[in-house]
Amino acid sequence: MPIRPTAIMDGLAKLRVVRNPNYKRSGLKSYVSLMNKYGFDSTKEGPYYHINRVTQRGLARHEHHKRGGRVHKEHLLVKRTGTTQTGEVGADDQQGDTEYLVQVSIGTPAQNLMLDFDTGSADLWVFSTRLSSSLRKNHNVFDATSSSTYKTLAGEDWNISYGDGSTASGTCGSDVLNVGGLSVTGQTVELATKLSTQFAQGTGDGLLGLAFSSINTVTKNGQPDPAPTPVENMISQGVIPSDASLFTSAFYSERDDEDSFYTFGYIDQDLVSASGADIVYTDIDNSEGFWMFNSDSYVINGTTSKQSGNKAIADTGTTLALVSDEVCEALYQQIPGATYDSTQQGYIFPTSVTADDLPDFSVAVGDTQFTIQKEALAFALADDSHWYGGVQSRGTNPFDILGDVFLRNIYAIWDLGNTRFGAVPKIQATQNLTPPNDDASAASSDKKTSISLTRL
Repeated sequence: MPIRPTAIMDGLAKLRVVRNPNYKRSGLKSYVSLMNKYGFDSTKEGPYYHINRVTQRGLARHEHHKRGGRVHKEHLLVKRTGTTQTGEVGADDQQGDTEYLVQVSIGTPAQNLMLDFDTGSADLWVFSTRLSSSLRKNHNVFDATSSSTYKTLAGEDWNISYGDGSTASGTCGSDVLNVGGLSVTGQTVELATKLSTQFAQGTGDGLLGLAFSSINTVTKNGQPDPAPTPVENMISQGVIPSDASLFTSAFYSERDDEDSFYTFGYIDQDLVSASGADIVYTDIDNSEGFWMFNSDSYVINGTTSKQSGNKAIADTGTTLALVSDEVCEALYQQIPGATYDSTQQGYIFPTSVTADDLPDFSVAVGDTQFTIQKEALAFALADDSHWYGGVQSRGTNPFDILGDVFLRNIYAIWDLGNTRFGAVPKIQATQNLTPPNDDASAASSDKKTSISLTRL
């Protein structure tokens, strides 16, 4: 496969990722968001868990309670509020914002939006003028009536729902989508007409899914009718080269003096060369719509342990790295003062720990081990004297979820054309355990900083 240079070639260029100035890092909130997104429960004690509740699909509503209709079960995420009491999980319990945002444009003339690029989902949905004014506040919204190329897709709707009862839903249309100078025509755009607070509280203006379209939520006349993702359309429309039907990602933390980026249709040769390694590929299993691969071993301080049959997904929409209890326990046993904190529903360790105190740790991508660098293990301040660990338990989830804590350590190649995932290591020369700026500002004003919408 050709590896194209960093410079623009045949219309291909790096797409800069913007670090969200409003993002406030929280370990517990990030973990609760993942419990909500993937529907798993912790295997250890903690305030958040799921219950099964019988409810009715409402024919009528009264004071937010559904009445009438078909009885069904809901797998509902709740929190303990006392010895025997439970309460609803609200927007304030979760990490409603994302650290990374990317500018795209939709329509003619172009309307710019800042979107969360998510390899763990497959919908392209945006804030629209059809939302209430209160939900549109502090967001860029897409106005379909102002685009000469927008076409309504009659009978097509979409709906995303999570375990806490939060939903995002609306209608569909097609329009021109521009991603980093690459133009896709006839892209299904999902316009939000209803949003729960969880979706509205973040800085971004919607989401662009980079998983596989089998998990897209679009329906037509009530029946599943998944829409192709933007990358799938780039491939089918010949927008990116047929011999490079892929995209790549390189993420850096606030501690690093580097710009994060995506590429579409080419691999950044400079970054591959800088790694000193060849790209290692492993086949993926996309039967569940995810970027899933075998990950059946891990290494701690030079000792390799096997996990027969273990699988993992790579997810840019996840902050933490979630692994089995076995791996978590083995890892934190090697960190001085580390312990499981039930109030934080996760592993924590003292901020007095230095990089030299932390273990060397890697996980397998196929047959190759990739290191999670030491600074990534210190995810966020849990309190004044403890870190919330960047690696946590996946609980009852059947596979590992490798989010930004893992992805920052590699240059990732998401190769749709060959149904494989590639990587080279991308480790910082110096490990920095200084709290990121978003930690330091976590207790500061809730006032949001706007992000300039310019050509990045």
